[in-house]
Amino acid sequence: MHRMKSLALCLLVFFCATAAWGQTKSPQHPTLSSILDHAVGQVEEEFVPAAEAMPEEKYSFAPTNGEFKGVRTFAEQVKHVAAVNYMVAAAVLEENPPVEVGGENGPSSITSKADIVKFVKDSFAYTRKAMRSINEKNQTDQIKSPFGQGTVSRIGIATEALSHPFDHYGQMVVYLRMNGIIPPASRQ
Repeated sequence: MHRMKSLALCLLVFFCATAAWGQTKSPQHPTLSSILDHAVGQVEEEFVPAAEAMPEEKYSFAPTNGEFKGVRTFAEQVKHVAAVNYMVAAAVLEENPPVEVGGENGPSSITSKADIVKFVKDSFAYTRKAMRSINEKNQTDQIKSPFGQGTVSRIGIATEALSHPFDHYGQMVVYLRMNGIIPPASRQ
């Protein structure tokens, strides 16, 4: 179910990006890599401002009542997305991540808001580099999954960079609103 939701989201982003790109006055036909780079940029434009909106003293916030018991803190949400961005991008590029990611939860040494925001911004820059490396010739190449699931297609794992941050963005929006903060994307 999650994979179907992720695939549907990625296809929606792909077609929206393609339609939006087609409305520009550029004489060039968009490439797969430019479409993917643009789509990651759109994810980044939602995610990073939400990460920046939470005050540092609230970065350790996590709801504790009801079904929220044991969930990640706001900081852990942001670090997790950044770490997975690095892991996915490194897999696409078939190289080691350029920084220590500390597994899917991010490095425990990164604790301040400024360092966490830098970590996530840098992860999106690296992810965009990876998306720009995907083209019509290599998109279906089988590469090693960063999650230990054997091999996956390059384009298949790249879709994780489009869908995964939005899963956590939704949770971050709830955390922001629980702290009386209107998410930047909802401000007029």
